[in-house]
Amino acid sequence: MNQSSFLKVDFSSLPRPDDDGLAVHLTGAAVPTVVLEATDGTRIDLASQPGRLVVYAYPLTGRPGSPLPDGWDSIPGARGCTPESCGFRDHFTQIKDAGATRVFGLSTQDTTYQREAAQRLELPFPLLSDASLQLASALRLPTMEIDGRTLLKRLTLVIDSGRITKAFYPVFPPDRHAEEVLAWLEANRL
Repeated sequence: MNQSSFLKVDFSSLPRPDDDGLAVHLTGAAVPTVVLEATDGTRIDLASQPGRLVVYAYPLTGRPGSPLPDGWDSIPGARGCTPESCGFRDHFTQIKDAGATRVFGLSTQDTTYQREAAQRLELPFPLLSDASLQLASALRLPTMEIDGRTLLKRLTLVIDSGRITKAFYPVFPPDRHAEEVLAWLEANRL
């Protein structure tokens, strides 16, 4: 599977995720102190980051030449991590101009795996690893079990000085989600 096949996805043919209510508790919640490794070599505690953060969580980033888990396309909301990351990359400057202090991607993949994706996709922001599921557990983030792994369901958090202001969930289609976040930021400037 080459890079372009990860980006060219007909989302109209994939199952849409339902709102299962697993993120309703997030808006207004304080972010717990959990230090996460980032692909830029830093360690990030989202609770202590100043300003407005945009954190998009995704199940997993595939790699060209490596198969996705069996039945991946039949899992509602699973497919589209690379197009979503590229959307945030392509709208990064606009998102920052609309008030985001920082942008982060978040998954349960380890930092080494994420670093390859961040470099390949030329992301201008770091990806954060919650491989130990500390943040997912502390915030009770929506997850799914695939091939014996716990993966995050796709959602995006807007965090203002350690408190979640907005939770986008479910996210679909992922390739246009950065535009949805940008529109919200523009309409809800601090």
